[in-house]
Amino acid sequence: MKPAANPIVAAVLGLVLQQAHSAPDEERVLAAVRKAYPATVLDRAVRTPIPGVYEIWMGANVAFVSAKNPRYMVFGRLVDLKTMRDLTATRMASFGAKPPGNASQGREAASYTGPMPVADAITVVRGDGRRELSVFTDPACGYCRELERHLRELPNVTIRYYLLPFQGESLPLAIWCAKDRPAAYAAAMAGSVTPSDATGTCAHPLERNRLLASRLRVGATPTLLFADGTLVPGLLTAEELESRLSANQSKTQQMEETHHATSMP
Repeated sequence: MKPAANPIVAAVLGLVLQQAHSAPDEERVLAAVRKAYPATVLDRAVRTPIPGVYEIWMGANVAFVSAKNPRYMVFGRLVDLKTMRDLTATRMASFGAKPPGNASQGREAASYTGPMPVADAITVVRGDGRRELSVFTDPACGYCRELERHLRELPNVTIRYYLLPFQGESLPLAIWCAKDRPAAYAAAMAGSVTPSDATGTCAHPLERNRLLASRLRVGATPTLLFADGTLVPGLLTAEELESRLSANQSKTQQMEETHHATSMP
């Protein structure tokens, strides 16, 4: 005798098959947002750690939408306050010089290899200083202070800090006008000097640094510029910094060896 079909099992199997043939969540969310904003070029939807909230990438720009109601977009950055990690900056860094989708506008600076005005930076050398890193920083920025904690763990590195007065000029000015700029910067990063008690007047590069940041499309601090020209916005751990610096050093050595080999008679 043919066994009777279990309606519950049949319903579950039907649901599984339906889900198997349906588009992934990201694709369905992207389709819904494209329908809501047909005139906007939308490249990709990416799931976030917040249930039901997705990143919507438009070239190098990102907005956040709810999967249930894509009518509203929130522009900004997603930050994990427990770890003090800028998740949006990490995502941007993972895209490298080419943002998701077809658009690349606004990210030209991700591969900047032009000259840097080192005289406008505070230079700190640790060990032999053979590895180089530039940091766009605002001494009043909490993430910059957290980054500094990781930077202090790096050996054999030259770090150039370009001060940006995004949160006011008093603290950057006090640091730049100090007799010992590296020590003044370290004190500010440790919280020993605050904008309220910072004083200082002297010739300074703050406006030039601001123009440089604008030219490189640096809109937030911290932003790191590695020797290979890669610009990475946001906070990186000591392990991530070490990995990138080591990769840069290997790449530089390979380029030097190639140049030496081709220049030999």
